[in-house]
Amino acid sequence: MSKIKKIGVLCSGGDSPGMNCAIRAVVRTGIGAGLDVFGIQKGYAGLLNGQIRELQVSSVGNIIQHGGTMLQTSRCPEFMTLEGRKKAADQLKKYKIDALVVIGGDGSFNGAMALHNEHGIAVIGIPGTIDNDIDGTDYTIGFDTAVMNAVEAVDKIRDTANSHARTFIVEVMGRKSPAIALKVGICTGAENVVLPTADIDYAKIVGDIDRGIKRGKTSSIIIAAEGEVEGISHTIQKNLKEKHKLDAHVCILGHIQRGGNPTPTDRLIASQMGQCAVKALLEGKTAHATVYLEGKTQLADLRNCLRKKNEFDISDVELLTALSI
Repeated sequence: MSKIKKIGVLCSGGDSPGMNCAIRAVVRTGIGAGLDVFGIQKGYAGLLNGQIRELQVSSVGNIIQHGGTMLQTSRCPEFMTLEGRKKAADQLKKYKIDALVVIGGDGSFNGAMALHNEHGIAVIGIPGTIDNDIDGTDYTIGFDTAVMNAVEAVDKIRDTANSHARTFIVEVMGRKSPAIALKVGICTGAENVVLPTADIDYAKIVGDIDRGIKRGKTSSIIIAAEGEVEGISHTIQKNLKEKHKLDAHVCILGHIQRGGNPTPTDRLIASQMGQCAVKALLEGKTAHATVYLEGKTQLADLRNCLRKKNEFDISDVELLTALSI
């Protein structure tokens, strides 16, 4: 069994709905097991600056329904250096914190792994990112809420598209990950989905829209994953206009997808992962991550979760194609 008495928890990288649920579960599970739990503000940057405070059961009351993170988050280039991680380890020792729970994406996990390898800090990762793009887990906290936010927005856009017989290009978040774009496309009945790593087949897009118009459709929705190069939706709009004489309006959803009340799915899985992380530390396990596989929250080696996953299930594409005729 573990000799851990004090643990810290932080969020790193982009925020995602459900992070508060995970924090709440870590704090209450830890205190219930007799541990002292410390919250670290603003991620690794806050750790370096000593923005650390002890949390009580009441500290995490009335947060489960809120998006974002009560601990705030940030990106910290200094922590990416050997000197920065040495400073972080020194801060943990100063506060006599024995273990660290890190809620974030693959970059945050890589930082935690380095902290463990270089300074022997006990670490557990909880996957929190709306992109659902961490290797080794089927699900990351925030994905369901982000999809719900995007679906609700597209449904509203469809009302205007129908009223004016227009085509809309709706840009969703995702960068290299196709997860949000594909699920939103299926759930909103989009005519086309442009994935971040795929070539754009303009002839197919135009052909699909023309076919719909001929059978009486009054609107078309194209879902575009933002990709790594800014302005993909405007590039699509320009090409359709100049080369295919097709007018389309652009709507970029942006960070609205990352906010708002987490869905029950995100609340449940985040709570399970928070409890699982603390139980792992109590059992003497370290350098692990909580993952969601085959419908269950469980532990995995952190080394299996250090990369992004950008592949997609081909059956989702087949479903989208079959239903968008």
